Amino acid sequence: MADRAFTVLDLIDLDLKEHNSLNLRCIGGRKGLGRVVDIPDLNRPMGAIMGFFEDFAYQRIQLFGRGEAAFLRRLENEGKTDTIEEMFSYAMPCCIFTHNLTPHKDFFEIAENAHCPILQTELGSADFSARIMRILSRIFSPRQIIHGVLVEVFGLGILIQGDSGVGKSETALELIHRGHRLIADDVVEINCIYGNTLMGAGANKIIGHHMEIRGLGIINITHLFGVRAIRDRNEIQLVVELEEWDSSMNYNRFGTEDQTTELLGVNIPKLLIPVKPGRNIPIIIETAAMNERLKSMGYHAGKEFNRNILKWIESDAARSVFFGQDDVI
Repeated sequence: MADRAFTVLDLIDLDLKEHNSLNLRCIGGRKGLGRVVDIPDLNRPMGAIMGFFEDFAYQRIQLFGRGEAAFLRRLENEGKTDTIEEMFSYAMPCCIFTHNLTPHKDFFEIAENAHCPILQTELGSADFSARIMRILSRIFSPRQIIHGVLVEVFGLGILIQGDSGVGKSETALELIHRGHRLIADDVVEINCIYGNTLMGAGANKIIGHHMEIRGLGIINITHLFGVRAIRDRNEIQLVVELEEWDSSMNYNRFGTEDQTTELLGVNIPKLLIPVKPGRNIPIIIETAAMNERLKSMGYHAGKEFNRNILKWIESDAARSVFFGQDDVI
């Protein structure tokens, strides 16, 4: 969840575009726009409208679709407002009407007296529910700020980490030059969505698509390479750690054992790549991205190589080479 309380006003002011847009506007109860939304879920209050308040989930955002609006019109025609008054005695965050529906004036008056915001959207109930649940899941998800560079390589989100000066930004710059995309440089904000998906973005939108290259200074990737070279956020599917080559280290040469690292409780594949003059790290990372794609499709080159070696050792040809022709019966 965000460091500060997330309010109804924050919900209205979210900068959302295209398929994420909620198109919300306040049509009543403006004094309550500071009410806090602290549960990332919705409630359809038909039971409360009918006077059934047992287990009423008033702490959630209340969503009114065509069914709820039709029942409100029936209550208006019958002159009944007691259940509406009782419903607003609970501290609901806000009420949202879909399909551009508008409640009757009695509903507005009761909401105004209770300082409960009334919002409206032209979206249908199903579409709006899917959008706001996706957005609230991101807002209330666990998050972590880490040092690194996040790039998209062949559609795969790769988090590049390593000590300062090891060449993370320079590696990312070469990847961008080769047609891949930058999500964030230096400071990456990670969100855990739905408990098993890690989404990464720049921690600061203003400086997110800038890079610091030692000896060159700050560069603007968008201006240099165009909008094709950037992306606002991406799922993190691989972690690459760069480190200075250490001749005493026994680095992975066959890749038969997969390594992982844990971020926000989620295990992500990890590669340790030693850096020294003559090694083309961007090409290695491109190859790692393609290899990770193959693994996700069920093909593991290192394990297949190991199986083929075992088959060769067990074959007649291998025994002949080992024992010599004179020893073969």
